[in-house]
Formats: sequence, C-alpha cells, structure tokens
Amino acid sequence: MNYLVGIDVGTSATKTVLFDERGNVLASASCEYPLYQPQNGWAEQKPEDWRDAVLQTLREVMEIAKVPADEVKGIGISGQMHGLVMLDEKGEVIRPSIIWCDQRTGDEVQDMLKLMPKERWITITANPPLTGWTAAKILWVRKNEPENYARCRHILLPKDYIRYVLTGVFAAEVSDASGMQLLDVPNRRWSGEVLEKLDIPEEWLGTLYESCEVTGTLLPEIAGMVGLTAETKVVGGAGDNAAAAVGTGVVKDGTAFTTIGTSGVVFAHSSQVTIDPEGRVHTCCCAVPGAWHVMGVTQAAGLSLKWMKDNFCQDYVAEAEKEGVDVYDLINRDIAKLPAGSDRLLYLPYLMGERTPHLDPDCRGVFFGLSAIHTKAHLLRAVMEGVSYSLTDCKDILQEMGVQVDEMMACGGGGRSPIWRQMLSDLYRCPVKTVHQSEGPALGVAILAGVGCGIYESVEKACGELISADKCSNPEEADVAAYGKYHALYKKLYRDLKEDYKELAAL
Repeated sequence: MNYLVGIDVGTSATKTVLFDERGNVLASASCEYPLYQPQNGWAEQKPEDWRDAVLQTLREVMEIAKVPADEVKGIGISGQMHGLVMLDEKGEVIRPSIIWCDQRTGDEVQDMLKLMPKERWITITANPPLTGWTAAKILWVRKNEPENYARCRHILLPKDYIRYVLTGVFAAEVSDASGMQLLDVPNRRWSGEVLEKLDIPEEWLGTLYESCEVTGTLLPEIAGMVGLTAETKVVGGAGDNAAAAVGTGVVKDGTAFTTIGTSGVVFAHSSQVTIDPEGRVHTCCCAVPGAWHVMGVTQAAGLSLKWMKDNFCQDYVAEAEKEGVDVYDLINRDIAKLPAGSDRLLYLPYLMGERTPHLDPDCRGVFFGLSAIHTKAHLLRAVMEGVSYSLTDCKDILQEMGVQVDEMMACGGGGRSPIWRQMLSDLYRCPVKTVHQSEGPALGVAILAGVGCGIYESVEKACGELISADKCSNPEEADVAAYGKYHALYKKLYRDLKEDYKELAAL
C-alpha cells in the first residue's frame, strides 16, 4: 500500500494527516500557535512556531499509524497565503512573519501605484496592489526596518518556509505565488517587470513549480526525526484555498466552493484567465496545471464568530465543557430559534479591514440596529449572517464576470454548521453541498503529492475517484426573500460609512 501526507499550515494551527492511496485517513494530528498583534491592524506569527508544529505533527501521525516509513511516498504542503518570511544568507529567520490579514501597508500600496498604474498591475499580476499581499509587506520592511531588509537573501511564503525546513530547497509554486503580487499570473512565471519596478532581486525568490511537481526529498536528519525516509518526495503543494479546491473536487469549470475558516472565501475554477478589471476579486493560478481560479475574500469570517465566542460567550464555553460538547454546537442550537435577519440586527464583518468587494483596510466591524429586544443569540446569528452577506458579495461579482457556478461546495470550520450552510444557500439561491471527505486542504495536497509520485494519473481523475458529495442545503423561499432585503441594506451601510471609516482611522 502507498501512503501520502498532507500538511496544512493554517493561521490558528498546523494540521497533518496521513492518508492511504484511496483517500482514507489513517492518522491526524494538530498543533496550535499564537497570533501576535503588536498594533491595531497588524498581524504576525513566528515561522519557528510553524516549523515546530509541522515536525511535531509529522512525528505524531507516523507514531499513531505505524505504517512502514518507506511506503509513505509523498508529502504535500498547504498554507496560509501572502505571509512574508524573510531569511538571511544562512537560512535563518530574520523577523516574525507579517501574515495575510495584516493591514499596515496602506502607504506601500500607494507607493506601488506610483510605480505602475493600477491597470498595469492587474494586467500582469491579475490583481491591483493589496495591503494584505506579500509585495507591499516587503516594501514596508525595506522602509521601516532597513537593517532587517539589508540582511534578507530569501523571501518565502509560509508553506514554502516549511518546504525549506523539510528539504533544504528554496522553491515556490504557482498557486501560492499568485498571491505575492510578484507573479505574471497569465504566464505562470515571476514578472521581471514587477521585480524591476520594486527593485527586488529574483534570486531571492524560490524556483517556481506547478503544484503537483516534485520539488525535493526529505533531508536525512528531518526524515530520521519524524520517522520517514530520505526518499519521501515533497511536491509543490498549494495555497490553502487552491488546496481546499482539490480536496473538495473543485477542479473543473462550473464548480466552486465557499470556505469559512479564519477568513472566508468564494472560489471558482476556470480553465481560462478571467480577470476583474476593477480588482474586486482575485485571479490566481490554481493547483490544476494550466488552469486558474477566481476568488473573493472576506477578511474576518470565522474570525468574527471566534471573536464573539472568546470575548462574550464564557457561559457557552462553560456549558460546553460541562456537557462535553463543541461550543459551536450550542451556539447553533440557540441561533436556530431566531428568524432570518436576527430581528432587524445587522453585522458588518470588517474586524480586519476588507478585501472583497471593497479593498478597504480602514473599515471596521459594526453592529447596526441594536435594541433592547436583542439577546446574545441575536448578536451571534447576526455575525453569521453578516459574514454570509459578505460572501454573497463575492459570489455576485463572479457571476458578473461570467464565471458560471453550477455547484457550490462548503468547507472549513463554518462549513460544518448546517445553519451557516442554510444561510448561504438562501443568499446564493442555489444548493450548497458538503463532501464526505472532511480534510479539505490536507487531502488536496495529499492528492497533489500522489500525482507527483505517479500514484494518480492527474488531479482531475484523482478527485473523481476519491471525493464524493454528502449533505445538501436547498434555498427556502421565505428566507430567500427576507435575506434579499437585508443584504441590500447591508451593502448600503458600507457606502454610508465609507468616509467615516477614513475619519476614524485618522484619529
């Protein structure tokens, strides 16, 4: 039997899963680590925490499964996108990683627009300059920490730092590199024009691969440490959303998924390069060679609900511990009793600024319509609905672009909630399904590893064999009508507050 490993380096934790070649889970392990916010709107993590979590969870799954080390043929790595990892000439980490949700780089985005017009950025990188993406972070370090920039010799994304730890190879792959603002996305190569304008040496960036290509093998000392062999191959892997697409079977035209993790994403596969000239959604190379994807991103999706839970739901947490159940199951139980629209209460989920459709680092979260009738359950339901309104904005833009969505899958932690899936179905006005396989990005990169190792013929054929549909939520007519009215007001609120957000940011 052949075995494959999928590693998902997330924002809150790393999860490592060992699969057999039929996609069955043999062992799984996860390890959490902190997020640091030194200032309002900043977000950093320590790459060393990711490294330690990966090595620990790799060792754990091998100890749990007790499969022969030489039968584990390949490893795929998924990871949070856009994070900046800077290494010195010895390969040592220079500073904490500035991660995807960090919003400090507004000035640097304006600097980028002075170097090239927005339209040229979109033509080359398929996206306008963005505060959360890697290029602006590099410029911020150069401007604000010149001593750190002077030491830099390698620039990697989070999962590609893990590749370096495992293999000693400096490499990148096209799906994750698409989110750096340094890639010529239509042509799937580093952009010489962009690198020249930004004065960033190409030799600082890793060699580019497709997601299912082999990039190296495990270093002998790492193999010994985790219970594998130095013949174990490591493939390109994918950014978290591109990996989730493979793990949910979204690998052909007409298919799409919504994921609700820390951020939220609406992601559609496309065999053609499809670019929004306004830059409201992101076009990237996908994990299927020769194809692309279009995605809209809500910055604080699951993060909004977690923020509510952590700060205001100690009673739910205590009850869940007493009953031995998941705290989110109790939350779902209570909000299910409330009507669509949360009795005229709306939430704008802008805790970390917003990407789609506003590209606004200054906007912040809002509860609108609070009255004395509202309970904690109302606030919780309003949070979930507000995230759903934002995700619907994403889907509506894809439709405007002519990207057809016939089938919507749901994944991520929020995708496990039947209440949240029903909200999405009512707002999207289409069925929302889950897949039987629950490992998402980890399964996706394990499939990529299987293709790279020759176990599967192609990504598409592997998904056809390994992935099957499970639950399905269908639109409910009365709630479709109610949510249509609330969504219209939700969109108006941002327009009304847009200038007030800028005034607040200037205080």
